[in-house]
Amino acid sequence: MRLIICGMGVVGQSFIKLLINSSDSLYKKYGIRPRVVACIDSNGMAFSQTGLDLEKLLSVKEKFRTVAKYSDEKPNFENYIENIDAEVFLELTPTNLISGEPGLSNIISALRTQKNVITVNKGPLALSFPSLMELSEYNNVMLRFSGTVGGGTPVLEFAKHCLKGDKITSFIGILNGTTNYILTKMSEGLTFEDALKVAKMKGYAEANVSLDVNGDDAAAKLVIMANWIMGYKVTIKDVYKRGITDIKLEDINEALKKRKYIKLIAMCDNRNLSVQPSIVSKDDPICVNGTLNAVTFKSEHSGDQTIIGKGAGGMETASSILRDLIEIKENFSMP
Repeated sequence: MRLIICGMGVVGQSFIKLLINSSDSLYKKYGIRPRVVACIDSNGMAFSQTGLDLEKLLSVKEKFRTVAKYSDEKPNFENYIENIDAEVFLELTPTNLISGEPGLSNIISALRTQKNVITVNKGPLALSFPSLMELSEYNNVMLRFSGTVGGGTPVLEFAKHCLKGDKITSFIGILNGTTNYILTKMSEGLTFEDALKVAKMKGYAEANVSLDVNGDDAAAKLVIMANWIMGYKVTIKDVYKRGITDIKLEDINEALKKRKYIKLIAMCDNRNLSVQPSIVSKDDPICVNGTLNAVTFKSEHSGDQTIIGKGAGGMETASSILRDLIEIKENFSMP
């Protein structure tokens, strides 16, 4: 199975480490022998049709900050996605919720040339989920995106596979670990500003946290879930959204007096999609703290089911890519 990897940040490098460590078990259990034929970062490309040396690839990336130094030979492809032979394209570039680029164009090119796609990039799916799924079906290839929601926690798989035969009528949850951490620290007495500083110091928040604290990241994940699980055809424009920047310590303390917490809650109920701060009972299963995510699915027959886990992390998200790769292998006959 030949792979093209586009994006060599924390997730891309973690995935390559995972491939190195699990190569034997992947073949024994699933008959998969992944061969990375091309790897692209913001400064260039490494290419070998027979397969890149993954140990060397990681070493070069660490030493030179780019995979372009992998070889003295410079690959020359007018459009590498279309012109490199591979069965699977991994789109791991940073999320852009304004235009979806460059991920959106990358995914479209891969699907049009009948490559299966795995992505952890929420932007293209938040903006164009219905059309991308139609394109994948038209070209008889798979588009998978487990890592876009819940990181390594199998939120999408749980709803899609573990609740088969039942009808999910609504769901509610905490979908952003950064804001959950900030609100947790505020419940311990820190102001929003101080809690944000701690989140940045611990690496839970990026330098620009607007996507998190304004609710955009949670809204993007909500759209992906609503489309994939509920069968809707919605985009991020269909979500009512309010972030946590106006939450004060007084609000937090008032809730605590009643044994309740303020959480950034994403909800999908009867085609109404919303992300906003809400008061949650301490006894509610989704009332988790720190960087944890939690989602409760309400279904017709089995009642409420809650899944809790880490919402981010390089190796956790890389594990979701591996799950998607195994699913693609099981559904398609590949060399």
